[in-house]
Amino acid sequence: LRAALREGSARCRQRDFAAAAAKFSTALELCSKGFATEDPLKSSPDDISKLASWIESKLVICYLKLEQPGLALHHAHRSIIQNPSHFCNHLRQAACFRCLQRYSEAARSAMVAQYLYVLAEGAGLETSDLLQLYWQALIQEALSGEASFSVLYTPFEKEDKADKIKEAHKTFAEKHPDYVQHIFTDPHGIHLLPEKAESHPGQQYLLTLGFRNKEIGKTVEESVTRNLPVFPGQKITCSPSMEEEAKTFWRNTGKSIMAAMAFIGSTKIKDERGPCARAIEKFHHASLLSHLQRKEEQAQVMTQAMAELATVPYLQRVSQEDDKLLQSLMADAMDILAGGTGERVWTKIHKV
Repeated sequence: LRAALREGSARCRQRDFAAAAAKFSTALELCSKGFATEDPLKSSPDDISKLASWIESKLVICYLKLEQPGLALHHAHRSIIQNPSHFCNHLRQAACFRCLQRYSEAARSAMVAQYLYVLAEGAGLETSDLLQLYWQALIQEALSGEASFSVLYTPFEKEDKADKIKEAHKTFAEKHPDYVQHIFTDPHGIHLLPEKAESHPGQQYLLTLGFRNKEIGKTVEESVTRNLPVFPGQKITCSPSMEEEAKTFWRNTGKSIMAAMAFIGSTKIKDERGPCARAIEKFHHASLLSHLQRKEEQAQVMTQAMAELATVPYLQRVSQEDDKLLQSLMADAMDILAGGTGERVWTKIHKV
């Protein structure tokens, strides 16, 4: 294992990234077979996880250099699952999403990286500012390429939320007259913007979205305002005989709905619907992909759900009940990735 790691690092320095990736893959395989420590009785599982995460992070760099961002993203998710508290793992994930032009998801990863950096390091204001600039640039990139919706952030203190929402809707209609077919404000969770702490200490915002297409706007609102997350198009995918309908839905409206939902998450650390809400949305998404016979994408979304679940305890307080659900969903995700089909917690949520 040491030899593989040494040679992989040497190949990286020589910029031979294909050979480096092969060596790090060998190292990962040896690590999974129990060679991560000389004396298993004297090492903690945490040490082994951190080593595996480090190897995964090296594979992320190799595949990004080899211009294979899809493969890099897979390893980025896995590096987070092994070591979710390290901000660099989330920053690498942001780089992968950015290369894939999934800017809203990249912005969320940058936001999480910045949040974890401040929690862990605290002192490095220059690095924190750079992370915020990266997050801000990704938000702007996500909006500049978006034609189906527009957004407005309204500063929010502790005023009457209903009055503030009415005011936000009026301002939005004045500023974005082309996106008034359907307007709503996210009621679940307060949003944060990437602004320097000294200029806006702890400033919170309400997020208002407006859509060109009324049906897409209504579907997004229905999906993100329910207490139990339901993925758009779920009624279609409940029936295996409706594969063609699922394909039509995804082609016509699914992508636009997904883009809006991903953007909502790019400025929101905590979710009032519960700490597992975003991961449950990913489970729904994976279910839709399963009906579309897109197995590779389904596996990628499930790995992303596991990374989300692993990070949750570092972003918000988790109750005993939520922790139990989190652990069960993590086990379900692993079972789904392994091809299991048994009764699960996820199956019960799906039925509800």
